[in-house]
Amino acid sequence: MPELLLELFSEEIPARMQQRAAEDLQRLLTEALSPLNPREARTFAGPRRIAISLQVDATVPGSTVNERGPRENAPDKALAGFMRKHGVERDALVLENGFWILRREVPAVQAATHIAATVPALLRRFPWPKSMRWGVGSSFTWVRPLRRIVCLLDGQVVPFSLAEGEDNGHGLVAANLTEGHRFTAPGAFAVTGTQDWLSGLRARQVEPCADARRTRIAEGVARLAAEEGLSVVSDPALIDEVAGLTEWPVPFLGQIDDEFMTLPPEVMQVSMRVNQRYFALRNADGSAAPRFAFVANMEPSDGGALTIAGNERVLRARFADARHFWDLDRTHTLESRVAQLDRIVFHAALGSQGERVRRIVRLAGLIAPMVGADPKQAERAALLCKADLTTGMVGEFPELQGTMGAYYARHDGEDSVVADAIGEHYMPRGQHDGVPHAPVSIAVALADKIDSLVAFFAAGEKPGGSGDPYALRRAALGLIRIIRENHLRLDLAELFVMAAHGLPENLRLAPDLDLLPQFVAERLRVQLRNEGARHDILAAVSVGNTDTDITRLLARSDALAEMLATEDGRNLLAATRRAANILRIEDRKDGPHEGAPDPALYAQDEERALADALARTIPAVESAISEERFADAMRDVAHLRPVLDRFFEDVTVNAEDAAIRRNRLRLLSELRRMTVLIADFSQIEG
Repeated sequence: MPELLLELFSEEIPARMQQRAAEDLQRLLTEALSPLNPREARTFAGPRRIAISLQVDATVPGSTVNERGPRENAPDKALAGFMRKHGVERDALVLENGFWILRREVPAVQAATHIAATVPALLRRFPWPKSMRWGVGSSFTWVRPLRRIVCLLDGQVVPFSLAEGEDNGHGLVAANLTEGHRFTAPGAFAVTGTQDWLSGLRARQVEPCADARRTRIAEGVARLAAEEGLSVVSDPALIDEVAGLTEWPVPFLGQIDDEFMTLPPEVMQVSMRVNQRYFALRNADGSAAPRFAFVANMEPSDGGALTIAGNERVLRARFADARHFWDLDRTHTLESRVAQLDRIVFHAALGSQGERVRRIVRLAGLIAPMVGADPKQAERAALLCKADLTTGMVGEFPELQGTMGAYYARHDGEDSVVADAIGEHYMPRGQHDGVPHAPVSIAVALADKIDSLVAFFAAGEKPGGSGDPYALRRAALGLIRIIRENHLRLDLAELFVMAAHGLPENLRLAPDLDLLPQFVAERLRVQLRNEGARHDILAAVSVGNTDTDITRLLARSDALAEMLATEDGRNLLAATRRAANILRIEDRKDGPHEGAPDPALYAQDEERALADALARTIPAVESAISEERFADAMRDVAHLRPVLDRFFEDVTVNAEDAAIRRNRLRLLSELRRMTVLIADFSQIEG
């Protein structure tokens, strides 16, 4: 089977676009070459190239295509038009099932011919997030100027050009030439296939495989750090970015001057990461180490001495800037900065950051008693929680919001509980971040997220489709995680109403506020689905249930899931579904069949047994649920299983006697009424 290699060599591709581009190349090429049965695809992405290697068939098989024409009795003009369209005479047509049919024999097409015919159009419509034009004579665009195209089928060049009519396509044609490292191995060299391409690039200090570059960076930095008894601060995203910036990654360690070691470690890490793509290191005790790691794009001839010195000099200047902000910011207290928030617009319909802070202060004070926090401390932390937005450090590094507020609060002599709450109120910042556990921190974090959700929904800014410019899905997930991981008992609907009272008067009754409980419930189901939990059971428990206490809902869901995991539970689910199906069908005929069944119309012992069991179980379930004894409620329901089994085995619900039939349907309606107390079983999968 022939091997196809396609490489697209260009100027530097932004790191964030490389992996997606390789995936798009595989998807588009696989679709375009589907007649050749492409398989065993391998993609490559790097700073100056994306490429793919795959196996294809040698030919597109020939085929017979039938074109159906007019009916046999159609007017002559219709038949003449069909023949003219296809350029054939009548003797080329045959009659089949009353229609004129044209059979065309499509000859086999060689793989190279098909590739040359499809790839140019594929490249012209390639979906870069951003692309550019260059030079003259062509409207062809690429993420950066495209310089070379390698297209080889079993070692032979597949000839094609990007020219299209008067558009010269920048003179780009398929060939067998690529280039190695820009500085250490400049110039073109010929390749004959994937293995030759890989070995040729690696011999010229280019690693085309992104995973190999990531491994080389991660292992190389960790090894250098370990040699000095240090560890690397975990940062997978930075590894990915550096792998997209270097073709031949070579790790080094540099020294940090002692004068900068008194900076907060978060400031040092963010400054190194954002400005220079350096890796932060830690001592064995977890403190910031006076060393940093960086990755060069080539092997220096002097062993790296000049490269290390240059990077140390650059970092020294960056840290001097950070030191300036650190010293200057501490000349003003956080409290003195609060008034400045009135001059920062939060949202046109929602006012300034100062107005938002006042809403958070009010809400944090109301939430505090619900989570065991001191209201005064919660209000103090809420008052100061956004003040660091006015500092130079946060202006330079927005990633440090909250973190710097905590440092400045401690410097100002604020209570440590208040300082911690300021530093933690944005948590969780992401999927892998922790949640606050201290009561005051919880109160302020909840107030911040609830205010965001309520305010933006009221302003008509709820997420739509994939768009979520105000990160409200993340706020809802953060709210859910704080509640779940701290086992809080909160009525979210009540909290949303309380938060709405703090909004501008014209927004307090905004219609979109009614959508918030369902929005949070949907985020909870998404979270459970991501965890591999039974999100369908939560949906079943939630149907018709206005409860917005997440902890209580999850307790009910867990109890139901445990019951359904047993044989009794599975059989009970099947029986209740059977009853629901019978009622749905019969209710359409002459229903609804509601009301208490008449014991005098019971004709079989199995009916009486089910009626007696329901009479005992329904009150027990109602009582258990009201007292939040959900496991007891499920146990009581599971006890119905043998009685239901006997009923469905021995009783014909649709009896010939109309009165008995109606009575039995009413009995099943009682069963349905009981199961609705638990959940909507129709929502449960499986």
